[in-house]
Amino acid sequence: MDENHEQAFIEVSVLENIIEAQVIESILTEQNIPHRIRSYHDTAYDGLFQVQKGWGQLCAPHTYKQEILDILNDIRSQDHET
Repeated sequence: MDENHEQAFIEVSVLENIIEAQVIESILTEQNIPHRIRSYHDTAYDGLFQVQKGWGQLCAPHTYKQEILDILNDIRSQDHET
């Protein structure tokens, strides 16, 4: 592993929905940006936490935080334009 993949992951953003999660995951994978996406869905509570907290969490190394936020802002601004 290179040094970027050994860095601790931090929460970068809360994702709004599954579509946003799929789009950002595709872009980050394509650009080789290390990341993790975790859904807040819990079958025991039938998604209750997604209503309260958002769809899920996007984590990545701190060094990529601003780059990921820029990409996420672009995705969200395009979504609101349509």
